[in-house]
Amino acid sequence: MVGKWHLGMYKKDCLPTRRGFDSFFGFLTAYKDYYSHIRCHYITALKKYPCVMDLMDGEEFVPHYYGAYSTQLFAQKSISPLFLYLALQAVHGPLQVPEHYTEPYSFISDPSRRIYAGMVSAMDEAVGSVTMALHRTGLWNNTVLVFTTDNGGQTFSGGSNWPLRGRKGTLWEGGVRGVGFVVSPLLKKPRTVSHELMHISDWLPTFIELAGGNSQPPRLLDGFNMWPTIRYSSRTLDEEYNVDLWTNSGFNVSFRAAIRFSKWKLLTGDPGQLCLCVSPIPPGCDHWFHRPGFYNSIFYREPLRPVMLFDIPNDPEERNDLADKYPSVVAFLLRRLEYYQKTALPVNFPEEDSRCDPQDSGAWGPWVQCSFFDKITSLVKENKTKEHLYLTMS
Repeated sequence: MVGKWHLGMYKKDCLPTRRGFDSFFGFLTAYKDYYSHIRCHYITALKKYPCVMDLMDGEEFVPHYYGAYSTQLFAQKSISPLFLYLALQAVHGPLQVPEHYTEPYSFISDPSRRIYAGMVSAMDEAVGSVTMALHRTGLWNNTVLVFTTDNGGQTFSGGSNWPLRGRKGTLWEGGVRGVGFVVSPLLKKPRTVSHELMHISDWLPTFIELAGGNSQPPRLLDGFNMWPTIRYSSRTLDEEYNVDLWTNSGFNVSFRAAIRFSKWKLLTGDPGQLCLCVSPIPPGCDHWFHRPGFYNSIFYREPLRPVMLFDIPNDPEERNDLADKYPSVVAFLLRRLEYYQKTALPVNFPEEDSRCDPQDSGAWGPWVQCSFFDKITSLVKENKTKEHLYLTMS
């Protein structure tokens, strides 16, 4: 794996190399400086704001890449004949890119949008470098390259989802619809646009199928194998997705939730605090973010209703609420949300651990030691005998 992890690090058992990846080069937190690879984060439990390194090779910190732009650095580390997960930091904040990437976009007046455009170009160049390396090493003819995202653009940091409604962190289409493409010599119908419903959890069983494994093992996966749909541009049988459901108690329509079924999308509660960072627009407003360069194109609506229904294929901008027109559809989807809530695990955000202070080590990383894996590794490094190792394990 190369790039952004951001899936836990309080102990070494949480690191990529303990979670199925043979190797790892990247960073552990949400984001960092693109050049210094330093991450600053306020630790409430300690009332301090440490700024330390966040870059690892395997399970060791590597400070000697200071000054190397991370998008280019990660591309250089990404060539090997196996499954590769490349999670570039771009185009996540902070907005940083070498100046020569922004020069073609001097016509963009918004400085954030101009830097963002330069970051997209740098990312595109990085993807091109990986692709060319696959061609050069003779691996391309048996490669499937997937380029996708985990959420919509952040409109307050140069991103745009226009004409879709919302931004990153919301349940509007601008927040949850992820664009992407798949390119491979193995595709039977290349250059095809698919509008089939697919969820991020579908990638794992799809990749398992591609690798020759069983995409439906005894322990069922959350997603579905989408390779036939991608390869042959066929219809998918999967029609329902629980987009989001935030509640630890019994479900009611005041909770923030969304579900897709066939062409329908139902939303309840507040789909996403659209106006937290937009001033002087009053709190609680509801709008579509402007088209880049057209700052008078914000569209206002009446206050949100607790239950909203949209026909996404015909109304992807979510402008026409059809809840009153199709009450039976609303009732059906509310029952589905209630079903999912009953089987959902509670959301758990533990309190900050005061032991996480990275100041002594100079880098963000695990702070709880002595896992089972660590004990065995320590014994091996100390050249203990097999008998000692067996007695310790038992």
